[in-house]
Amino acid sequence: MKVVIAEKPSVARDLARVMGAKDVKDGYIAGNGYAFTYAFGHLVQLCTPQAYGFTNWAISNLPIIPQEFKLEAKKVKKDGKQIDDAGAIKQLNTIKRLLDEAEEIIVATDAGREGELIFRNIYRFLNAQVPFKRLWISSQTDKAIKDGFANLKEGTEYDSLYMSARSRSESDWLIGINATQALTLAAGNKGLLSLGRVQTPTLAMICSRYIENKDFKPQAFYKIQAGFEKDQIKFKATSNKIDKKEDAEQAISKIVVGSNARVVNIEAKETKEPPPLLFDLTSLQQDANKKFGFSADQTLSIAQTLYEKKVITYPRTGSRYIGEDVFENIHDLFKHLADTAEESIATISRNLIDAKLNKRSVDDKKVTDHHALLVTDEKPGPMPKDQQQIYNMIAKRMVESFSEVCLKDITTVTIETQGVELIAKGTVIKQYGWRLSADQVELPDEDKNTDDQDNENAQLPKLVPEELLEILSLDLTERFTKARPIHTEASLLKAMETSGKEIEDEEMRQAMKDCGLGTPATRAATIETLFQRDYIKREKKKLIPTEKGLAVYYLVKDRSIAKVTLTGKWEQKLEEMRANQVSYDVFMRHIKDYTAKITKELLQLRIAIQHEEIKPQQKGKIKCPKCDSGNVQLYVKIAQCDHYARGCDFKIWRTLNGVFLEEKEMKNLLEKGKTSVLKGVKTKAGQTVESALVFQDFKVQIAEATS
Repeated sequence: MKVVIAEKPSVARDLARVMGAKDVKDGYIAGNGYAFTYAFGHLVQLCTPQAYGFTNWAISNLPIIPQEFKLEAKKVKKDGKQIDDAGAIKQLNTIKRLLDEAEEIIVATDAGREGELIFRNIYRFLNAQVPFKRLWISSQTDKAIKDGFANLKEGTEYDSLYMSARSRSESDWLIGINATQALTLAAGNKGLLSLGRVQTPTLAMICSRYIENKDFKPQAFYKIQAGFEKDQIKFKATSNKIDKKEDAEQAISKIVVGSNARVVNIEAKETKEPPPLLFDLTSLQQDANKKFGFSADQTLSIAQTLYEKKVITYPRTGSRYIGEDVFENIHDLFKHLADTAEESIATISRNLIDAKLNKRSVDDKKVTDHHALLVTDEKPGPMPKDQQQIYNMIAKRMVESFSEVCLKDITTVTIETQGVELIAKGTVIKQYGWRLSADQVELPDEDKNTDDQDNENAQLPKLVPEELLEILSLDLTERFTKARPIHTEASLLKAMETSGKEIEDEEMRQAMKDCGLGTPATRAATIETLFQRDYIKREKKKLIPTEKGLAVYYLVKDRSIAKVTLTGKWEQKLEEMRANQVSYDVFMRHIKDYTAKITKELLQLRIAIQHEEIKPQQKGKIKCPKCDSGNVQLYVKIAQCDHYARGCDFKIWRTLNGVFLEEKEMKNLLEKGKTSVLKGVKTKAGQTVESALVFQDFKVQIAEATS
């Protein structure tokens, strides 16, 4: 019997159906010489520190560095404690019984780093010895599944992928466990302060951009703009920035409406704008956030559903290219889209069926574990709006990516008057190419640089050097420099992809991917973790750090754990391990050395923090609203129950809605449920009001404003 292990029950059922297994058992499906069983994601996980004898948090225990990592069955949290997951144990017993009877194992978990780890951890945990082969497919269509089973890979071909996944998992454990315990112990009564290998530098990027934006001091500058007309075509020309107002006023005072300006130079340049590359997961998440406001996690979830519906290829891909073998069938996919897609996509697809296709997105050397996102030849049935939107984005990007280049004539005219140089630009599209089908994502207003659009014109008349033009209008405008915008999920994903380096060129960004923060498959989870830790919140599309998030950032911002480039280098090493260029032992030795170093760094913070907060900042007692038996103690930034060590996790920030609460008002809030009327209370809309704060269901809200 051949035992097939899938990542989840729905996939096992699908594989069983295609391969003719119909006998549904408890935990697997049998038939035709196969038994199709499954995990529920991670059935097996790395053991907690308690398994190594570290039952409490103590400075003397740190750093916790196991000689060899142990595995345990998945656990669940109940009443604040980790307990065995009965469902996981039952399924592991089923898998063990099947493996004991198996002549061969077929690995059918998702074809990527996490999928490989899920299977290998089960295999190690159960001490399995049976040889295994790998089902490696990029789509879930019946044809792809049959082809995959007909061309199974040797399991050993993916040993380096597994070692990369194992190293990532163990390094996250070492740094996360030790850094979190070290900072939490160093900070004393501030509560749990979680740190992580990827989580912390990601938080640092959000916080540093937020602080930079809020501390930015706009600088005024000035521009002179003149209006002209020729051959019934009106256009404008604008000066470069003038820093001083007096210089700008002096320059414009010399120019008179009705006087002539001279055309000094005309430069016409043909520009080829190549089509965009196909989507990988990260670029899909970026555009879905800009266009529909979807979070990275939402987009991944929707894409995974579409994959399981067989209508798109494997979504957790980091490549924006396809190989020549896939390209051979692209015309067939355009025939499919011509018959099934919405009309705007179908029309372009018909034109591409017999056309010579642009091959910018075709490169065998740039395809990683999986090729770029494509639709499959499965006919999509009716689907919810969000799924249809993501499906259409992938289909539309396909027709764009294989269309012709967009050809533009860009004309730049330099005009001079009274020593002031003015620039006018005009663009004429000669060949729309891929832009004929493009529905360009609108950037948020704060991302647009309006200064660069000052001299743009929809059309320019035919002009010649030395020609004189009458000045019909004249304006002096005051502008202000702008801060870089606060991160959205789209801009954060882009920054994570390149370790914070601002790179606009698509192909250069591709080259940076091996040293980005996390992987396309894990970035969404990292961002969601920051929300769960209450480190960040959303304000429309913006990612705003909470007071807790800023507090953690200020504590660690100068430490190596917050450095984006360091984590990027680790990701690069993990990719090199996957390519058999770096060994597991060498990488983990470096990580263990780093763990000891960062633990010591963070514990040294204890002296500085405790010097600031030797004693609670209060005179009287405030009864804990959660456990009744404890008292809330006030510290510089936080109020927390003194029974924290006995299991009460109540804590609250002292600055609420922009107002710092002194002892009297904190007592009113927690014991009476309401403060007196306070000045300077900030609403969600950013307005400042006079209002009381109300404490109800462990949430603080603004009472009705009194003015």
